Amino acid sequence: MSRLALPCLASALALSACAGGTFRTPSDVPVRIGKPYVVRGATFVPAADPTYDMLGYASWYGSESGNRTANGERFRPDWITAAHTTLPLPTYVEVTALATGRRIVVRINDRGPFIPGPRIIDLSRGAAERLGIRAVGQAAVRVRRIEPSEAERRRLLKGKPTPELAPVSQPVLDRLRRQFEAAGMPVTGPTRRAAGR
Repeated sequence: MSRLALPCLASALALSACAGGTFRTPSDVPVRIGKPYVVRGATFVPAADPTYDMLGYASWYGSESGNRTANGERFRPDWITAAHTTLPLPTYVEVTALATGRRIVVRINDRGPFIPGPRIIDLSRGAAERLGIRAVGQAAVRVRRIEPSEAERRRLLKGKPTPELAPVSQPVLDRLRRQFEAAGMPVTGPTRRAAGR
């Protein structure tokens, strides 16, 4: 190889790295569970949970554009993604806003939130906008694991939202709100976004 070719090769490699060559292409395989890990003194144990169905608070994040997610993908704030502390990566969940009954399908590809308390999911900015909670920053939600259709998976893998879901029925929404408040958490919830993840 000539001396002239070496700098050209080095430049090409540097440009491919800047272009995101080291990021994993969004894919549903392999599914990664991961080993237990510790953040801020708290231990998290990832595990498959086909029946996951929880009530808690959702917050959102979006300033980390271009960072690597926990499963190696590039974080894109406008995509419909989320972070969860223990569900496998990726996992698909349906998130319901308890204040409005709006529902969206989200692809989990990152870890978080790591703030102590009843926050159970961090949505991307795009997911928060789609759910209608971006303005409040944090909202009462139901998060349940689902198996979306192949068409829905393909859309989310390309950063596009799935077709809009009908709001949850009023009787179901009333039941979820009662369960939430029985656990000592107001549905109106905190209105200011907690700092950090």
